[in-house]
Formats: sequence, structure tokens, C-alpha cells
Amino acid sequence: MSFSKILLANRGEIACRVIRTARALGYRTVAVYSDADAQAPHVALADEAVRIGPAPAAESYLKFDAILGACRATNADALHPGYGFLSENAAFAQACSDAGVLFIGPPPSAIEAMGDKALAKQRMIEAGVPCAPGYLGQDQSDATLVAEARKLGYPLLVKAVAGGGGRGMRLVRQEGELQAGIEGARREATSAFGDGTLMLERLIEGGRHIEIQVFADAHGNAVHLGERDCTAQRRRQKVIEEAPSPIVSPQMRAQMGADAVAAALAVGYRGAGTVEFIVDSENRHYFLEMNTRLQVEHPVTECITGLDLVEWQLRVAAGEPLPLQQQDIQLSGHAIEVRLYAEDPYNGFAPQTGPVQFWRPEWALAGRAKGQCAFGEVRIDAGIQEGGEITPWYDPMVAKLIAHGRDRSDAIRRLMAALEDSPLLGVRNNARFLRDLLDHPQFRAARMHTATIDQWMQDGEPLLQAPQADAPTWALAAAALAAQTSGAFRPGSVAAWSTTLSLQGTAESQAVRIRPHGTQVTVELASGEAFDYEHIALQDHCLHYRQRGMQRRALCLLQDGRVTLTAGAAVFVFEEKSPFPQTDQALDPRKLRSPVAGTVCAVSVAVGDQVKAGQPLVCVEAMKMEMWLSARADGTVTALHTTLKGSVAAGSVLAELELTNKETTP
Repeated sequence: MSFSKILLANRGEIACRVIRTARALGYRTVAVYSDADAQAPHVALADEAVRIGPAPAAESYLKFDAILGACRATNADALHPGYGFLSENAAFAQACSDAGVLFIGPPPSAIEAMGDKALAKQRMIEAGVPCAPGYLGQDQSDATLVAEARKLGYPLLVKAVAGGGGRGMRLVRQEGELQAGIEGARREATSAFGDGTLMLERLIEGGRHIEIQVFADAHGNAVHLGERDCTAQRRRQKVIEEAPSPIVSPQMRAQMGADAVAAALAVGYRGAGTVEFIVDSENRHYFLEMNTRLQVEHPVTECITGLDLVEWQLRVAAGEPLPLQQQDIQLSGHAIEVRLYAEDPYNGFAPQTGPVQFWRPEWALAGRAKGQCAFGEVRIDAGIQEGGEITPWYDPMVAKLIAHGRDRSDAIRRLMAALEDSPLLGVRNNARFLRDLLDHPQFRAARMHTATIDQWMQDGEPLLQAPQADAPTWALAAAALAAQTSGAFRPGSVAAWSTTLSLQGTAESQAVRIRPHGTQVTVELASGEAFDYEHIALQDHCLHYRQRGMQRRALCLLQDGRVTLTAGAAVFVFEEKSPFPQTDQALDPRKLRSPVAGTVCAVSVAVGDQVKAGQPLVCVEAMKMEMWLSARADGTVTALHTTLKGSVAAGSVLAELELTNKETTP
């Protein structure tokens, strides 16, 4: 089982993560990349890199022939699949074996046994592992699914039997929602995994998502490395993970660990795997699924055990026995991980794309070593770099921030500070949301369940309201403009001027008067408040200023009359409004525009159809998320500029309407 060169059949932060450990152990590495990732960090980090196709995953990262061709071209004799893409594809694992390439993961038989969630649950029932009630049959007709749903009762989950990561899953609370749930789950599963087979599962309401990390070798040994609590989720996708769980006792950990090991042994498992459970309000656990790969959240387990799980993967793949036995594994402290997503949490978590204008995670590390977390350390795993681009083709998760503390409160405090100190600028993201969520009373008290955030979205929880800039922040933005030699619409010789700043484009605006004099600036707001800055200067994106004898600083980007400031992990983008009249085409109700680049996955209207305001017209998929675009006024469809499965650019017109009420026309 010896090997010397490892190809990473993945991208982003997980490819970078595996490459670092592989190189530390003396293995040569090969990266693969699509056209969208030609300049990505994982490409530069590896010893060699091979292009495997265009941007869409189906034409690159999911192509067996292209990836195995890269193995042949570089003489890579082992392959690490990371997570997602082909990591849980039994046919691909078998294709690697047939090609003489060692697949660093479980055998194809184990992947197949656990890859079909319905068959996996049947096998777990046989092994004595507790499972939630559900329908696991092969009859996939809508009529059968409706009938079985009635037997189970509502609420329930419609789930794809293939894949994971919350894809191909719909929550159905009443029968009237079932048909749409079936169609949506089937469509998404077919797109993501090439398999639209579904199962039904009774929803454990108020449950917590707790998973057990297991490891097995080729010598019959299997252990668990404790649990991770992944309860903080939105739309069935994880947002925060922590270890150990704040609700799990030593006795519960031992029982869940034993069930997880039994699940692994039941399928002849080898390597790293995660057995996921849902835990009800009485702390009873039920098997959900087994992920036959490394998990996104594996760093929190590494922190509390002091182990490198990728190193364990490589050693097990090489035929070595597990480094430790169960009694040797000790847990120490508390670790929490947050997922930094390129999405707007204040707009339904809509995915975002665009350039990475600023990303310097080393600011948050501040003298701390990267790698395994010791007490007090912060770790940042990222797959982006300043000057790069976040595209619509892949998952919106761009980085993970992990903090390890002596206890849970210690870890929370450190992680909140890290989020404030490592801003991502250029693309809207969820950093401020994560910071506020970590500090939310329900998270601190461990009283959340898997649907809490979704419920908050419906209830208008303040956590999901966009942060507002206060008067000092408005004034500082105006002062930053004065720190430039000239603004967007005036010569640098002007000694004082009045202007209007807008926040986040058009959300709100404020008139200001700016009087620069040397390195000093006075800003007067429309409210009459005045702010004096005794000194202000911009150096390497850091705005240094002094007020009332106190020296302060703030991260600041200045670009053509646009000022980007950060405060408490929030990002505010101010713009000096042009004196020339402008029309915001994005608000024109006659034209339906795509907010992001992506692929059209559904069109519900045809030319000539009459539509009502709020009616869904076109569905665009980007970054693993479906977004229905609705009419903003009553009217008639006069043109469609897209087709099913067609690619669209951000801002492109997908449909045109003739409005019923002409007075609403801009």
C-alpha cells in the first residue's frame, strides 16, 4: 500500500489543508483545477497542477476520466478526494482501484453501503443502531411518496438517498407542501448527485445535530474521537460546529461512540468517517447518515484531541494500524468552528460573487502558530486570496475560523475577536452574523435546535437585521474621503465642500460637510453633529486617526469615491453620490434580472402569460442554492431571454414584462 505522490481531487480550503499535511509527511502533491480556479491558492501550493476542464463541476471536478488522466500524467499513485464532489462516489473509488491509484478513503463497498441513505438506515436497524421512522422503499412514484407521508405524519423531511451537505432535502410541514418538496428535492438531487431517488424521514422537532468522528484501519481496529455538535444550521446546512457538545455527558458520549463504531464495523469501514445523529429533547439519539469522508468540521476534533486527522488518513491508507487505542484518546478544552460564507445573511442568505479586495487572515493570527490548535490559538483554513475571485460555480463557503479555549466561554471570546480581526472585503459575507450568533443568549446557553435560525428568519429576529452605521462611522467615512488627495467629483485644491454619502448603494444617505486642513479634518453631519479629527492618515488599508487625544485605527479601503469601513465584523460601504442623475436599472419592474451568475434550473412561465406581483418566474441555482426570482408587479410576459439549464451572468435580464399598471413604470 505504499505511495509517494498524492493527487488532490478537490479545490479550495480542503485541498490546501490536505496538501500541507501531505508535504509535512514527505509526500509530493498534485493539484487539479478548473478554468475558474487557475489562480486559486491550492494550485500554487501543490508541487504540480493539472487543468481538468471548464468551470462547471460536472465538466471538471466530477469527471472521472479527467482526474484519473491527471494521475497518469503526473504519476500520482494515490488520490485524496477531500469532501464533496467525488469523495463519496463508490464508482469513482472503484475506478481509482482499477487504474492502480490508491483511493485515500474507505473501500467502495463501504461507500456504497452508506452512500444510499435508505439502504444505510436498513443496515443500521439490522446492526441495532437506533433510527428515526421513515420510508425507505424503492417505489419512487409521487403517489407512493404521498401515501407514505400520510402514514408517517407531518412534519417530515424529503431527502435524497445520495450525497449530503443538506442538498436534495426539503422540510415539509403539511401535505399541501409535499408535492413542491418532492419536486424540489428530486431536481436538486439529480443536479448535484446524478440520482433523484428520495426517502422520507419523520422530523425530530427541537432536535440537536450531534455527530461522532470514527476511524478504522485495515487490521480490524476502530475507535471514535468524541462528538461534534453541529446544531447551529440554516436550511439544513451547518453554520457553527463545536467539540465537545455542551449537552453530552460522558455516559451519553460512550453510548453514541459505541453505536458509531458499530455502524462503521457493520460495513467493513476503513479510514475517517462521521456518523451523524439527531438527538431529541430527551437526549435520545437516532442515526441520520454516515459521511464516508473527512468532514468540513474536522478541525474542532483535531483541536480537542491534539491529533492530525489527515495524517491518520494517510497512515491508515498506507496500511499502518491506528496510532491509538480507544483508552488512549483524551479530550482537552473546547473548540468552535465557524464557516465563513460568501452570502448575505440579511437578504435570505443569498449567495454572493465578486472580487476579493481584502483578505489577510494573518491579522487575526497575530503571532499565533497555524496548524493544530493549542489553548488560546486561532486557526484559519481558507481557499481564497486577496486579488482572487469568488465565482458562482462552487460552494459559498470560502474559509473556516477555529478557536480553541480552556472552556466554551473562552473559545467563544477568542473566536469573536478573530472574526473582527480577519475581515473579508469585496464580497458580502456572514462574518458579522457569525459574531452575533456566537454571542446570542440561546447559543451561549446551548438552547438552539437545528431549525432555530430558520425560525428566526420567519420571526424577524434582530440577529438577522442588517447592522446600522452610527454617526461616528458616517463621520469617519467622510473623513477618510478627505484623507485622499482628491475625491471623485472635486479637485484636491478645494478646502471645504458639501456632499452626500450613501450607504450600501441606496439603503440610506446623509449630507455631510467636510473641512480638511492639513492632516486635520472636521466633519459636520446633517444632524448638526460635528467630529474633529486631530490627525488622519491612511497606511496600507489602515486608517489611523486621533480624536480628543486618543489614537485609533480602522480597516479602510478607498476606491473612486467609495469608502469601505469595518466595525465589529460588520462591513459598511459608503459612496460619494454622483452629482449627475442616475437610474437604478435593477429596480425596474419591467425587467427580471439575475442577482448572481448561475444556471437556470426552472422556468415557470411562457411568453404571453399573465403574472401577479410576487409570482415566482425563474429559478437560478448558484453556489448550491436555488433562488426563485419573482415578478415585482402585475403584468404580461413579453420575452424570455433564458432557457432551462442555461448559464446566466449576474445582472443579466432573464424576462421582460409589460406592466398592467403603467404608473409603476420608472
